[in-house]
Amino acid sequence: MNNSTVQALRKLLAQRSARHDDGRFVIEGPVSTAEAVAAGWNCLMQFVPEGSGVRIEGAGPVQELADGVFERVGSTKNPQAPLTVCEMPTASSADVLRDASFVVVLDQLNDPGNLGTILRSAEAAGADAVVLTPGSVDVYNPKVVRASASAIFHVPVVTATLEQVADAGLTLAGTTSHAFPGRSVVAHTAADLTGRVAIVMGNEAAGLPDEWNDEVGPIGLWLTIPHRGRTESLNVAMATTVLVFEVARQRT
Repeated sequence: MNNSTVQALRKLLAQRSARHDDGRFVIEGPVSTAEAVAAGWNCLMQFVPEGSGVRIEGAGPVQELADGVFERVGSTKNPQAPLTVCEMPTASSADVLRDASFVVVLDQLNDPGNLGTILRSAEAAGADAVVLTPGSVDVYNPKVVRASASAIFHVPVVTATLEQVADAGLTLAGTTSHAFPGRSVVAHTAADLTGRVAIVMGNEAAGLPDEWNDEVGPIGLWLTIPHRGRTESLNVAMATTVLVFEVARQRT
């Protein structure tokens, strides 16, 4: 295996720009690789330790890495083979949003672990898509791919602005844990979430902008999860999970 190939693999694991310039990313481990293949994703090549004998059918040709190189290339302390290079899907956000009736929108989300968890919850609750606004964490970050537990291969993820989501005819349901002037806030269980709806979650630290209310900003419906304990707010992934399963409950 030549050094340039190893360097290219490292860049795909480490650099967002390299992934998106090439339109490729890396999946780690046999379970995730097999899930990607089963879901119809185009896997191009799989890298394994020399002599390991690991091979996932349908995941592309096998390239062996010399002793010790595989462990140094992987993004975790003890990476699982194979490291599989896969093509990013090319579906447009406009097409995905046009056909969707239930989406999750993540506005400026930063943490890869949160995104991975939200993908799992969104897929489990039957969401049609997950939308990331520009500037959010990269969905193809290796930490996101691992944390999604293969949900990334089963729910479309696109990038779009809140305005583009609203223009697609979806009602933007924003979330808030506090009362703000001018916001008509309803409990998530009291709101009608059976129509074409986009659950909008804000940044981990800042949430959605304080200045947005019923008259200002793109949000058409404000939701809150009532609290009984002293905690002021839930972790964004936890709150998203509660909300998406309420949407799912109302649609059964």
